[in-house]
Amino acid sequence: MVVTVVSCCRHHHQFLSSFEIENRIPRKRMMSSICCSSPAFNPVVRPELSIRVGTQLIPHPKKAAKGGEDAFFVSSYNGGVIAVADGVSGWAEKDVDPAQFSRELMRKASSLVEDEEVNYDPRILVRKAHAATSSTGSATVIISMLDNNGILKVANVGDCGLRVIRKGQIIFSTFPQEHYFDCPYQLSSEAVSQTYLDATVTSIDSMKGDIIVMGSDGLFDNVFDHEILSTIAKHKDVTETAKVLADLAYKHSVDFYFDSPYSIEARTRGFDVPWWKKVLGQKLTGGKMDDITVIVGEVVIN
Repeated sequence: MVVTVVSCCRHHHQFLSSFEIENRIPRKRMMSSICCSSPAFNPVVRPELSIRVGTQLIPHPKKAAKGGEDAFFVSSYNGGVIAVADGVSGWAEKDVDPAQFSRELMRKASSLVEDEEVNYDPRILVRKAHAATSSTGSATVIISMLDNNGILKVANVGDCGLRVIRKGQIIFSTFPQEHYFDCPYQLSSEAVSQTYLDATVTSIDSMKGDIIVMGSDGLFDNVFDHEILSTIAKHKDVTETAKVLADLAYKHSVDFYFDSPYSIEARTRGFDVPWWKKVLGQKLTGGKMDDITVIVGEVVIN
């Protein structure tokens, strides 16, 4: 399947709607931050951080011909920008291609990364990209930006997710925003929808060696956090790690007997097999077949 890449601006933005591309994201050249600890002016130079990125997208088997309904982009601006949007599949019932909204949203976001009004703020980027998107449909979205001071800024609407791993431990996780089970918050072409004001916004002080795992719900509905940690421990290359995680998510998604994060959550919300199957010792199991987008980033010193 062909990777769709749209380059814009001199800082090499990449918009992708299918499959893997590895990108080492160099930081925009800027003056080092200097702190003065005494009148003698002993400079303390903060190292410049950036994100080395690997990506992988596996479409839902029934949507593979068109590349699925997820979209994402990677930008080299500043310390690096990564984003994922997941088109809401329910629009297909209205003869609307759910991929159009998510792809346009990512194209617009990619083109606005350097906008002065955005001011390197992911929530403002969500606002402006949403306002500029004219396609009919809706999507969940997550955007992360590494700034000059090593702060990772995250804005999330819906159930795309992100984990930050440091020294083998998860130090930060996003949580899904939902109206009810399997109905996430979403940006939409409709007048009544969520907006950038509904985004969960977080800042994380990053350091060299931190691993960022971002993805659509196709990843986190099918792969447990402990599986993410063990995969990262075994694979040091970000491109390989992204592929292994996506392949694992796909394997679980088509396994009717795997007790996935999705099936466990469904049972806690009251969805289960009929009572007579429970009498036989059965329960609701299985992964969730979906588009699977995985972005793995390693924070490195330039």
